[in-house]
Amino acid sequence: MAKDPVCGMYVDESRAAYKTSVGDVTYYFCSETCLRTFERPEIEIRNLKYLVIFGAVISALVLAFSFWIKVSNVLLFALATPVQFIAGWRFYKGTYDSLKQRTANMDTLIAIGTSAAWGYSTLVTFLPQFTGEVYFDTSVVIITFILVGKLLEDVAKGKASESIRRLMDLQPTIARVIRDGEEREVSVEQMQVGDVVIVRPGERVPVDGKVIVGYSTVDESMVTGESIPVDKKVGDEVIGATMNVSGAFKFRATKVGQDTTLAQIIKLVGDAQLHKVPIQRLADKISAYFVPAVIVVAVISFLAWNFLFGKDAVFSLTIFVSVLIIACPCALGLATPTAIIVGTGKSAENGILIRGGEALETAHKITTVVFDKTGTLTKGKPSVTDVVASVGTKEEDVMRLAAIAEKGSEHPIGNAIVQRAIEQKMELPGARSYKTFPGKGIKAEFSGKAILVGNRIFLRDSGISADAVEPELRRLEGEGKTAIIVAYRDKVIGIIAVADTPKDYSKEAVEELRKMGKEVVMITGDNERTARAIAGQLGIDRVLAQVLPQDKANEIRKLQGEGKVVAMVGDGINDAPALAQADVGIAIGSGTDVAKETGNIVLIKEDLRDVVTAIDLGGYTIRKIKQNLFWAFFYNSAGIPIAAGVLYPFGFLLNPIVAGAAMAFSSVTVVTNSLLMKRYRPRIKGKEVEMLAKDPICGMSVDEGRAAYKTEYKGRTYFFCSPGCKETFEKNPEKYAK
Repeated sequence: MAKDPVCGMYVDESRAAYKTSVGDVTYYFCSETCLRTFERPEIEIRNLKYLVIFGAVISALVLAFSFWIKVSNVLLFALATPVQFIAGWRFYKGTYDSLKQRTANMDTLIAIGTSAAWGYSTLVTFLPQFTGEVYFDTSVVIITFILVGKLLEDVAKGKASESIRRLMDLQPTIARVIRDGEEREVSVEQMQVGDVVIVRPGERVPVDGKVIVGYSTVDESMVTGESIPVDKKVGDEVIGATMNVSGAFKFRATKVGQDTTLAQIIKLVGDAQLHKVPIQRLADKISAYFVPAVIVVAVISFLAWNFLFGKDAVFSLTIFVSVLIIACPCALGLATPTAIIVGTGKSAENGILIRGGEALETAHKITTVVFDKTGTLTKGKPSVTDVVASVGTKEEDVMRLAAIAEKGSEHPIGNAIVQRAIEQKMELPGARSYKTFPGKGIKAEFSGKAILVGNRIFLRDSGISADAVEPELRRLEGEGKTAIIVAYRDKVIGIIAVADTPKDYSKEAVEELRKMGKEVVMITGDNERTARAIAGQLGIDRVLAQVLPQDKANEIRKLQGEGKVVAMVGDGINDAPALAQADVGIAIGSGTDVAKETGNIVLIKEDLRDVVTAIDLGGYTIRKIKQNLFWAFFYNSAGIPIAAGVLYPFGFLLNPIVAGAAMAFSSVTVVTNSLLMKRYRPRIKGKEVEMLAKDPICGMSVDEGRAAYKTEYKGRTYFFCSPGCKETFEKNPEKYAK
């Protein structure tokens, strides 16, 4: 049984009439309506691609025939008209829709501007009374350019269905249950409350439930955000979609279907995305007044010259067309998309992916930045932070003996201890009679003596007193760390503290955000003590701790209710609802695909200073948009009275050709101003100088000092942003090496 990704209804795969494939995954639907709803984003992008190719080819021909190869205006008309009314049909449709709402939008501007250029050119082509240049090239190029911008924006945007699909894919499709005394495999959709389920190491928990037999360690980071896998014993609850790390256990299902934690998260993501209101573009607001005003001025000018001043219809129509062309909103139509295209491109150079202009437009208004703790501010996995040796013992001896005992352990804390010993290049001979005590610790024999590594209870049960190190234990635990006692020869020799540690540059990013006047908040599912410890290291004052996944979006909503514009920075499944609810969701690229699909902004690198850059670049882009709008109006608005004929009594009448030149100049000014954004440098001093290398595959800047992926070729080192780029290079280095 499959689940309809649109309505959530279960569908029998063998009899499904409606299905489609995305990549390697097949999706099944209960109805044709759900199928069309699911496919609509892909169809829209596909159609836009066809229109862009169509417009680009004809635009190239029209430009060539207009400036280099002289042909008749009739041929130019034949080429331009399909672009005007086929590729540009969406703008006429948008204009019609806006008129029904008694307003004007960007489509209105584009439709009127290009129609004025095309209409006047058509008159010159077919009516001998009209003489002058034609502007077919203007109309087709503007339409094509705006379609390109629309395509780039649509491709960059995250789709709500994508994030929900990925959430749904987390849930296992098959569960191993015991029915009638026999173990059998059933589909998750057929599970019932009360089923006894078997989960082996390396398998995902299929649904929510309570452990009834066995002991294990479960990684719940994808749901709860808890960095260290949680020990599970009889009576403990387990959550569907989490990963069983070590032992096998049985549990009784308590929530199935739409009642599971994962299903609730899916619903929250969908609801938050459904209620997100798109930001109204500044140009749309201006156009609501500007476009009607221009039309009124053009009509009044025509009537005045024709009836009041007795001029003929051709003269009056020339005035009418001149007003429309001088006020042609082509530059206004370019003002926002050109700045956004350059802004998003500049963001990509710095490892920041922006999903459309809305995120940039909102980023500069952000007042509060909320960071998830685990995997975002911190590394998301335990590492050794302190080694405290008892009197008469060396720290390296404590570390080495603990690592020898933990060498065969599968527990994340044990792995952290062994990893630190390996980093310190310690020799770790094998131990004998290794034995684990679930929830307490481990015991191993080395050189004929026992090594014990575990908690207070474990040492006490083994007859060893830990009173001498109790003050240090409390100090380390007060700092939010997990303290492990190490004993050898029936004596405590030291303590090893393990904790999830802050990522590089986390503190620097927080400090810079505070300098920018932003409030910084940390949200986490961890306990208050651990959360406060990390927050103190990073300089964060406000902490929201022990927040369940389904409550994170509510906390964001509360902040928004206080009148704050909120950015949420996260990386896990548990962050997806909050990312969708926030005014701007910023997802860490190393995190889950769901977080990346839900976020408005994706940080490809794990450098949180890019949060600062994204917000700063948003403000810079908005300033450029406002400058563009000024230049777009300056020439056009100043020229409207002249086009209307106010200087005619003094012997000067604005020719439509001059009007077209002014219109073109304003467009050039806008595009040039947008291109100046390429000079932007990240706000944090020194950040840009770290990015010394460029990925030869995708062109992204890579910090050589921290690059995880690199290779040697013909005596030169090449750095890559991802393993995929490295693999592509190594398959054909001759092609990409420079």
